[in-house]
Amino acid sequence: MYERVLVVEDDRSVRETATLLLERAGLRVTAVGDGRQAMEEVAGHGFDLVLLDLMLPSVDGFEICRSIRRDSQVPIVMLTARSDIADIVTGLELGADDYLTKPFQPAELLARVRAALRRPTADGAATRMQLKDLDIDVAGFRVTQAGRPVELTATEFRLLLELARSAERVVSREELLERVWGYDYLGDSRLVDMAVKRLRDKLGDDPRDPRYITTIRGAGYRVDL
Repeated sequence: MYERVLVVEDDRSVRETATLLLERAGLRVTAVGDGRQAMEEVAGHGFDLVLLDLMLPSVDGFEICRSIRRDSQVPIVMLTARSDIADIVTGLELGADDYLTKPFQPAELLARVRAALRRPTADGAATRMQLKDLDIDVAGFRVTQAGRPVELTATEFRLLLELARSAERVVSREELLERVWGYDYLGDSRLVDMAVKRLRDKLGDDPRDPRYITTIRGAGYRVDL
């Protein structure tokens, strides 16, 4: 069964290029150029990945991302022509998993899409993990903190899980890029730092006095049991 990708991009040439590349890679592609159309497609069809431009007519990419995350953990890769890190941070905070800056290289687009599609949603190696007052339900993809549910995106959940599995050991940004995002040679280490920040915010973890995640300067991150 072919995996389905929704391409949301108002620039016709970029939209057609992305569609052609993804179809040649064996994916089923639906492409739209308007934010309202995108909302209708998301509501009416099941997609395995959304490639989402931020600047769109009628409804922007931020609102589409927010809407998708109310009901779904489908991978979202943002497409943006902006170099402003604030826009990227906003998109990631709304639940996007990754971003790609235009103009992009075909190989990089395909690598990021393939990495997002192969990311696991659960892992049968262990059904539950405990980290202080955090209960990590691996099979159920849920986290509770002192009995209260913590709303995490799929990326944030995988990040917490990988750090918990490596408790008492420093995990480098490069390791996390490979294990959480599926990148073995490309990817921006800022993805890791921004995801850690979002995770800390949701856990109420002060980086100056960490309860869960400690930054090891120049090396990476560590959680202590």
